[in-house]
Amino acid sequence: MSTPDPSFTSRTLADARAATRRGWTVLLTRGPSQFQFWLIALLIGIAAGFGALLFRKGISWLQRTLYGAEDPRTLGSFAGDLEWYWILVIPILGGLAVGLILSRFTDDGRVRSVADVIAGAALNNGRVERRAGLASAAASMITLGAGGSSGREGPVVHLAGVISSWAADRINASGLNGRDLLGCAVAAAVSASFNAPIAGALFALEVVLRHFAIHAFAPIVIASVAGTVINRLEFGGLTEFVLPTSSVLEFYVELPAFLILGLICGVVAAVLMRSIFLAEDFGTEVCRRLKVPGWMRPAIAGALLGGLAIWFPHIIGVGYETTTAALTGELMLHEAIVFAMLKVLAVAITLGGRMGGGVFSPSLMLGALTGLAFGLIATPLFPDVSGSLSLYALAGMGAVAAAVLGAPISTTLIVFELTGDWQTGLAVMVAVSTSTALGTRLVTRSFFLTQLKRRGIHLAEGPQAYLLSMTAVASLMRPAGDDSAPSEEICRAMIEKGIKIDIGSTLETAMPLFETHEVNYLPVVTQGKGEGPATYKGVLYHVDALKAFNLALASLSREEHG
Repeated sequence: MSTPDPSFTSRTLADARAATRRGWTVLLTRGPSQFQFWLIALLIGIAAGFGALLFRKGISWLQRTLYGAEDPRTLGSFAGDLEWYWILVIPILGGLAVGLILSRFTDDGRVRSVADVIAGAALNNGRVERRAGLASAAASMITLGAGGSSGREGPVVHLAGVISSWAADRINASGLNGRDLLGCAVAAAVSASFNAPIAGALFALEVVLRHFAIHAFAPIVIASVAGTVINRLEFGGLTEFVLPTSSVLEFYVELPAFLILGLICGVVAAVLMRSIFLAEDFGTEVCRRLKVPGWMRPAIAGALLGGLAIWFPHIIGVGYETTTAALTGELMLHEAIVFAMLKVLAVAITLGGRMGGGVFSPSLMLGALTGLAFGLIATPLFPDVSGSLSLYALAGMGAVAAAVLGAPISTTLIVFELTGDWQTGLAVMVAVSTSTALGTRLVTRSFFLTQLKRRGIHLAEGPQAYLLSMTAVASLMRPAGDDSAPSEEICRAMIEKGIKIDIGSTLETAMPLFETHEVNYLPVVTQGKGEGPATYKGVLYHVDALKAFNLALASLSREEHG
């Protein structure tokens, strides 16, 4: 048997290496072709799907280790049989670990979540913080494993964003491609986490990218399907919740009840969101006044949560057990109302105490309890035209979640996919529409956009607001001494009158100044230390600012309609 010619083998390997280098160079300099991009989307979908699966497995392992619960879905019932001191101590230790992780790996002690992914898509070319993101995933896993009353979707979405950001940097992806890759990762993570491929894809488009561009749809769907396949290889095709029987809507006569339920759910969603923000502000003020170190804040929240769980262990964890009980009508009226109130309190403590986690799963539980309570009141009053209690609980679950997320389309679909009941669509859609219409007016569009607004990031107002903050004055100014700039004497006279702008500012600051002072240009300065004089650096023309703004708007329009 003849052996291959060494020189031929060497030449073949050298040619293959050269072709690979050329392909990589083209990928970096010209961007991926459509086929390459779809392949990258598939790989990112697989990676994000495995990330979501490992995150879920990690939570289950921690709950088995800390609480000894074999089935994480019944953690609340199992915790009720433990000695009270374990219920108190475990969340405290979990909070302490979370505080130490966040103080070491983040600059503000805050867990990264969906709001940061939305901001990354809009303001940072589809990139999110990687170091803080990985720390946040670890902190949220510990939070949920130790019984924190929040959800797993927020950390999973940001973890997916970390994966896509790494890939985008490796291939030097443009802003358009970076955002699309981020959408792919988010879709796969949501699909893998909840076994909901349709809702995962639409969540990425509706909530994260905030548009439905055709060019983004195909790769996002590919990634979403990849994430779902990973979920089903591990868990099968089972839905998260199983309804006892198919719910039947009593034709159109019952629809007004779901309109009313939607309005109630909109108020409940607003109460949940505002409670979290109030707890966040209250915790910050208390820690400031008492000089509590930031790493202790989650531990204090863990103590409060554990103390509450001693008497009401159902608040521990994601809450699927209580949600299932509500969907199957196993709770009485007073239980549904009390459990809902306690869940709001527990979620506010967990997230306000910066323990980590998301809001989607808590909003599902709160919505199911609200819908059940409404059904328990409505069905005895109108027994001849009332559907089942499960139908009201299901509609309430979707209505509260939609108002919290500000995502009526993807939330409606995810409720269907979580339950597998497609015959109640009309009732859910009616409740979701009214709850979203009301809830998004009681806060700034959604929980996530309100979070960003509280940080000074105004995405809810649309691109005409946030695009200004993305353009630096320094990048547009004409330097001092430029032939097209006015004389330095004129500019210094304007500076003495207070007509100026700092070189570190953005157009968000500059545009109002043009209107206020009614000028065609602004002197650009660097402010001296303390009360020191400002140093003249150049001039920003109004026409240059408008031109840059128009170009940014045109680029965004091409992306959204491409």
